[in-house]
Amino acid sequence: MEQQEQARRDAVPQHVVDSAVIPQAADEAQDADFRVSPRVEDWIGVIVMVLLVCITFANVVVRYFTDESFAWTEEFSVFLMIVLALVAGSAAVARDRNIRIEFFFERGSQARQKRLAILSALAVAVMFIALAVLGARITWDEYTFGETSPGIGVPSWWYSIWLPVLSASIALRAFGLMARNVRALKALHAARNEQAGRKP
Repeated sequence: MEQQEQARRDAVPQHVVDSAVIPQAADEAQDADFRVSPRVEDWIGVIVMVLLVCITFANVVVRYFTDESFAWTEEFSVFLMIVLALVAGSAAVARDRNIRIEFFFERGSQARQKRLAILSALAVAVMFIALAVLGARITWDEYTFGETSPGIGVPSWWYSIWLPVLSASIALRAFGLMARNVRALKALHAARNEQAGRKP
């Protein structure tokens, strides 16, 4: 029994989450498979989280001792949380870890799964391209009309410009994921054709 359990654990790569062993996707791309590693997004996310913690802690301390608060903290914290969400989304798309419904995906052949993965990545790319275009229009309008933020009065486009930039990065990650799935689908078809050619 112990040998069977060990063999099952050695069959696919695994990682530990909250003390539970969860099988890792066998076709998940490793960092070496990326032109730009998703660790870039990971480090940006870490830096943003550190900034959020420091800002929040400083605001709490100042409010506790002086009954005042930094006026800019709420505005800047909201901006950082949006950046964190988009950066984390980019890393999730790159690693094919975005939330999805697996009901139809798991009920089909490997070729069908790859086709659905390609369609899903394409849909993500189209959506974030549209978001990048609309975000760019908003940024341009704010720059043209000289809008300022309500909290500290800095130009609003300093914040909004990151929406099209990060949306474009997510779209690029989605295109990269789609390309990997296309290559995997071609390799699958090539292997099937080779097996069919070997049969008498």
